[in-house]
Amino acid sequence: MSTGGQLASRVMHFARALRGAGLPIGPGRVLDAVEAAAEVGLARRDDFYWALHAVLVSRVEHHPLFHEAFDLFWRDDPLPGGLELLLPRAQVPPRERPPVTRRLAEALPAPPADRAVVPSKRIEVDAVLAWSDREALRTRDFDQMSAAEVREAERAVERMRLSVEEVPTRRHRGDPRGERVDPRASLRSALRAGSDAIPLRFRTLTSRPPAVVALCDVSGSMARYARMLLRFLHALSRDRPHVHAFTFGTRLTAVSRQLRHRDVDQAMAAVGKTVQDWEGGTRIGESLREFNLRWSRRLLGQGAIVLLFTDGLDRGDPVLLGAETERLRRSCRRLLWLNPLLRYEGFEPLASGVRAMLPHVDEFRPVHDLESLGQLAGALSGARCASAHTPRAMGIRHAAP
Repeated sequence: MSTGGQLASRVMHFARALRGAGLPIGPGRVLDAVEAAAEVGLARRDDFYWALHAVLVSRVEHHPLFHEAFDLFWRDDPLPGGLELLLPRAQVPPRERPPVTRRLAEALPAPPADRAVVPSKRIEVDAVLAWSDREALRTRDFDQMSAAEVREAERAVERMRLSVEEVPTRRHRGDPRGERVDPRASLRSALRAGSDAIPLRFRTLTSRPPAVVALCDVSGSMARYARMLLRFLHALSRDRPHVHAFTFGTRLTAVSRQLRHRDVDQAMAAVGKTVQDWEGGTRIGESLREFNLRWSRRLLGQGAIVLLFTDGLDRGDPVLLGAETERLRRSCRRLLWLNPLLRYEGFEPLASGVRAMLPHVDEFRPVHDLESLGQLAGALSGARCASAHTPRAMGIRHAAP
């Protein structure tokens, strides 16, 4: 294998380790990283570091993880006669080395079997790899989970049995303890019994679970949370017939049919093949407008509940976003906004997109861990949960429905 091929292979393994640790890195970024590494070469360690950083890091909070992973992954010479030409580690400007997280320790690949491990160059990870029980896992942020914890959380969501509060309808059913007399059933009984007696029959109003419509943001900042919510919707659709799911980033995509697979892994694989804008940009206003025009009438009748899952960080027109959110609220029975940013205690609705949407929602809920998903399930079943926020509590006046 040529030196360039070895470098490309090492960069691909490095990007794969970062993706396993939680960074949103797709195949396009991996190819860009390979091209960037080939462009800057191996003469200077700092140039090589910042070339990969510019391509693979998209959020400020990902920088400490990338920095620690780079020091661990590229400490040994990746190529014969390659990075040994880089600046010595003592000449690199000192930086504050953050502790290695569990995600990084699990994602870093093991050294190849054909490569001798020198004891003096052994990687020592200063981290506590403590096992997390189920109680601690319930309150751990999805974005901070290791790969093993994510799989355990997915199994916990799959085992959920969910119920939705039923709403009364205009139809009646026979009920011997009903409060209303059923004239037709009483007359039929009188014809069978004869003219001596008219046995009364009673009826009561029927109820049914309302349709649940979920609009799920799959942009770059919401991708990990979106996977958990889609698994939650798969569990919900297993117990209830009328569950409809849509994803949106730069476009609106219906994924209800894909989520009907009995196997959750097959359902998620089908969703991944269907959604073309996963981890892309965000156009909330345009996506809501398309839903209101194409799907609102056929899905939101008869008291539907809408779950709007997004962080509200939209660069589009806030006037359009507010108008389409208000139209969505007028078409449904309840509008629940699920926002992972509410996990921060000091969260304030300062972004223009958040302030445009918030006056038109009934509840504002955090969805970032298993406990918040359980509280959402309780809210759908009619229980009162303390985690819900209202527009008035957030300092914004609620719009009249």
